Amino acid sequence: MQIELNQTPTKTSLLSNPSTSQTPPSASHALANYQIIRRNGAVVPFEPNKIAVALMKAFLAVHGTQGAASASVREVVDGLTQAVIRALVRSRPGGGTFHIEDVQDQVELGLMRSSNHEVARAYVLYRERRTQERAQVKEEKAAVSAHPTLHVLDGGQRVPLDINYLQGLIVNACQGLGKDVQPDPIVAETMRNLYDGVPMEEVYKASILASRTLIEKDPDYTYVTARLLMHTIAKEVLGKEVLLKDMAAHYLDYFPGYIKKGVDNGLLDEKLLQFDLPRLGAAQSRSRFAV
Repeated sequence: MQIELNQTPTKTSLLSNPSTSQTPPSASHALANYQIIRRNGAVVPFEPNKIAVALMKAFLAVHGTQGAASASVREVVDGLTQAVIRALVRSRPGGGTFHIEDVQDQVELGLMRSSNHEVARAYVLYRERRTQERAQVKEEKAAVSAHPTLHVLDGGQRVPLDINYLQGLIVNACQGLGKDVQPDPIVAETMRNLYDGVPMEEVYKASILASRTLIEKDPDYTYVTARLLMHTIAKEVLGKEVLLKDMAAHYLDYFPGYIKKGVDNGLLDEKLLQFDLPRLGAAQSRSRFAV
């Protein structure tokens, strides 16, 4: 696949010097008067290099690593970045703020004007997909927030459901599994399957089933499901609530006592007490509860 290189580099660059690919001091000083408004409302400094990174990712998505690594592609990315910056600065010559969507609109426009149509199309589709994903997450969070206060039966007592703890439990179970494994769909589906006065054990079962339904979407939800199941087993064994991230420490305390209790009740051989039980417990906790 051949990339069309119709972008003509300019002699004066707001972004970089072709020989160094670094922002000149004068340009950095000029751009210091500009800021970016992120989607969450945070205002951050304007960093032109992020535009270049976004453009390079778009070329990588279409042309692959080898094609996008060529000098000609780096040259066109540099030229496009400069064009985007010039367009933004032209709209506010005295300094000011740009919304992140304004920047992305200019990137999209620059790609189309430079006749890199395949890259432009991939960039447009990516933006649309991310917009839909953000809308879905927002809808799911709103559904959880709007849900009436539920009461659960915990230890024979009727108490309000601690939604923050439930969310933390699910977030903890999703930890380290990649950006495609998200806790929000699990939380939303769990809440949809609860009713007022539900036993706490059923709440945990609902979260496990909610996670299991997502395995077809991403196989890594298998690990989330297993971790949530491990939580229920640990609660039954330890007799208290323990998050996965804290389970290794609790296991270290529990294991020696478990062996001693088994020996005292004639269920385990007393020779087991001759072993270095804390060391054995530490080895098992590392293999069982690594996140």
